[in-house]
Amino acid sequence: MTDHVSTHQSEEDARNENILIWVDGRIVPKAQAVVSVYDSGFMLGDGVWEGIRLYNGRWAFLEDHLDRLFEAARAIDLDLARTRDEIRQAIFDTQAANGMTTDAHARLMVTRGVKTRPFQHPALSQRGPTMVIIMEHSRPKIPRPIRLATVPHLRGLPMTQDPKLNSHSKLNCILACIAAQKAGADEALMLDIHGFVNTTNACNFFIVRKGQVWTSTGDYCMNGITRQKVIDLCRANDIPVFERNFSLVETYSADEAFLTGTFGAQTPVGSIDGRTIGTGQMGPMTARLRDLYKALVMA
Repeated sequence: MTDHVSTHQSEEDARNENILIWVDGRIVPKAQAVVSVYDSGFMLGDGVWEGIRLYNGRWAFLEDHLDRLFEAARAIDLDLARTRDEIRQAIFDTQAANGMTTDAHARLMVTRGVKTRPFQHPALSQRGPTMVIIMEHSRPKIPRPIRLATVPHLRGLPMTQDPKLNSHSKLNCILACIAAQKAGADEALMLDIHGFVNTTNACNFFIVRKGQVWTSTGDYCMNGITRQKVIDLCRANDIPVFERNFSLVETYSADEAFLTGTFGAQTPVGSIDGRTIGTGQMGPMTARLRDLYKALVMA
C-alpha cells in the first residue's frame, strides 16, 4: 500500500520557494537560512520548539504557545536570551516580511546553540541559543481519513524523556511512524507503558463512543494545546468528555476517532490496524467539534 498521507499534508504552494526565514534576529531568504553543523540541535536534538497557525491575521492561541515554550526551556535549563515580547515581535516581523495574512504555519525552534566541540556536555554550547522561525503558506489538504497502525514504540516515563516535553529529540516518534508505514498505515498509534491507548506519533488521539468523547489521561503524551481546546469546547457545549484509560478493544469498536494538532486541528481517522472505525469517514461528532473549533479560532 503506497498511498500514504500525513496529518501535516498541505496544498502545494509555489510561494514557499521564496519565503523569508528569521534566524537569530535576521530575516533572510530560504537559501541563506542556515545554522552551524556544530549547533546543539543538529548535533544532539538539544532544543525545544512550537508550531503556531495563522488564521485571518491572528496567531491562534499564541500566548498558550509562548507559555509552553518558556516552560519547556526552563525544564531543559535553556536560557532563551529573549523576552516574551521580543519573541512575539519576531513572529510578527517574520509574518510581515512574508506578507502572510492567513493559512500560514510557523515553526519556532530554539536550540542550546553552537558547540565548541562535537560532544554531549551542555557546557560545550558556548554560543547561543540559536533561534529560528520558519513560516510557510500552508493550507491542510488531507484527501481521506487517516489510517493508523498500532506500533510497539511507547511514549515512556518522565524519568527517561518526558513525553510532555516538546523537544527536538523526536527519534522515538519517527521510528513509530516508520513502523506504521511499513505496516501499510499513514501514522502510528502509540500505547502507554500500561498498554492503554495513548497518542499518535504526531498528534493527540480521541475516540467517540455513544455520544461521549474519550482521550487518554495525558500522563504519557504531549498535552497539546488543540487537545485542551477540544476538551474545553466539549465541556462548554455539554458534550460528555473523559480523560481516561481505554484499551484497543474499546478503540476498535468506537463510533468515531480523530486526531488533534495545531496544523490539522481535528483530523478524522478512518481505520486502525485494518479495522474500519465507524463508517470510515468523518463522523458527526468530529464534524461538530471542527465547527466549534473553527468558530473559536475565528472569534
